[in-house]
Amino acid sequence: MTIPPGVPILSDAATEVAPVDLSTVDYTSLVAEMIRRLGDDPLREGLLKTPERVEKAMRFLTSGYQMTPEGVIGDALFEEHHHNMVLVKNIEMYSMCEHHMLPFFGKVHIAYIPDGRIMGLSKAARLVEVFSRRLQVQERLTEQIAQALWEVVQPQGVGVIIEAHHLCMMMRGVEKQNSSTITSAMRGAFLEDQRTRDEFVNLAVAHSRVVG
Repeated sequence: MTIPPGVPILSDAATEVAPVDLSTVDYTSLVAEMIRRLGDDPLREGLLKTPERVEKAMRFLTSGYQMTPEGVIGDALFEEHHHNMVLVKNIEMYSMCEHHMLPFFGKVHIAYIPDGRIMGLSKAARLVEVFSRRLQVQERLTEQIAQALWEVVQPQGVGVIIEAHHLCMMMRGVEKQNSSTITSAMRGAFLEDQRTRDEFVNLAVAHSRVVG
């Protein structure tokens, strides 16, 4: 098998002894080396452009590192004396498990009780993108969405529920195809008032189903 020019050839023994500085190696060469180590030929016709495609895909899938909650919400905060629950449910979510870099996906339900101002409805989905487009674990993702909404909008309360399937459980390891994971995070009134929390949970899970 021919090795493409510029591809780093790193012996397993060398990487165990000392860290190797790969900061000057371009992304596509790293992907080509990964293909070679997996036992295929990065110069094979079907794989020639794969390193470029992988780089483009990974930069999109981790684009949340270049976003902030304040940036995506922007000026979409409006003065409004509405003090009842606002719920945006079944927001599609796709993320990458940081342990195996395999996808997990599902639905996000976000609710808040305004305290003098409301947020543009589409911004709830934008907020999900900020944190889901990163290497993640579902537990942290849930907390980050709730905390960001709590800090930026400053409502009376926030509730977030995520229902997701994890390919690291479905494609490898225990290979359980029908398992799903549910996580929640509460702030303010949702944490302090049982009735508010129950209303949110009942509305969020009613007629909802994880994509699968």
